[in-house]
Amino acid sequence: MLDDPDDIHPLFHGAPSSTEFRKLRKRLVQNVREAIETYGMVRPGDRWLVCLSGGKDSYTLLAVLTELKWRGLLPVDLLACNLDQGQPGFPATVLPEFLTRMGVPHRIEYQDTYSVVTSKIAPGGTMCSLCSRLRRGNLYRIAREEGCSTVVLGHHRDDILETFFMNLFHGGRLATMPPKLVNEEGDLFLCRPLALVAEQDCARFARAMNYPIIPCDLCGSQEGLQRAQVKKLLDEWETRSPGRRQVMFRALMNVRPSHLADPGLFDFAGLMLGRPGEIEENSRQLRLPD
Repeated sequence: MLDDPDDIHPLFHGAPSSTEFRKLRKRLVQNVREAIETYGMVRPGDRWLVCLSGGKDSYTLLAVLTELKWRGLLPVDLLACNLDQGQPGFPATVLPEFLTRMGVPHRIEYQDTYSVVTSKIAPGGTMCSLCSRLRRGNLYRIAREEGCSTVVLGHHRDDILETFFMNLFHGGRLATMPPKLVNEEGDLFLCRPLALVAEQDCARFARAMNYPIIPCDLCGSQEGLQRAQVKKLLDEWETRSPGRRQVMFRALMNVRPSHLADPGLFDFAGLMLGRPGEIEENSRQLRLPD
């Protein structure tokens, strides 16, 4: 990548010149390009709604996508969007000022979903699920209004892993956030270009760039959640065996239905004696879950 100040997007102005940061930036771009290509996220000429919360992950998402577009490697239009949900203490001016200063096309939307959530959830209850559904509905509406075909979220590899284990431990199913899906109405794609990116890399990048981070716990509902417990468990595994997260994530990309127990994915009843090659071929005949 070139580092001439006249040949980089303003989002990268002031980037550290250290070898460590250069490697980090290169790894982020490579991971995002791989996810975009692997999961077929791009349709040239489309418009993407890039959703920003103001956290480290969404800043990293915006910067890397902008870098790819700046280099002519992402043939889509990008529109950054922040949904101000009326959380007490939310610094409403931070993102609009930042995006304007960086010259990033954007839309700021205010919808007081916080009041809706607090009116429906008992004190001390977990607000995240309802809050997320309301947020997603508003983002879909904004995407339609702006002529966007794709809603882009900043969930990274660790978010995907945590969701998998939450479903495993608490939901009794093997499922997680997919890198790409179509919404229920069938008119919008939802993509997660950071699917192969480690959370630690997002944190290092945003910190090195000194982006104005907005805390994710303004609503006070984060402590003690199941996700926090799973995250702690994964942290402990990673500490004992460095690289464990990456190995587990690769397992999500290497599924063998014939070695699980879901008769809806593999025809166990129809198994017949035969050559191993024939059995392996049968295992590829999947019915993907809805």
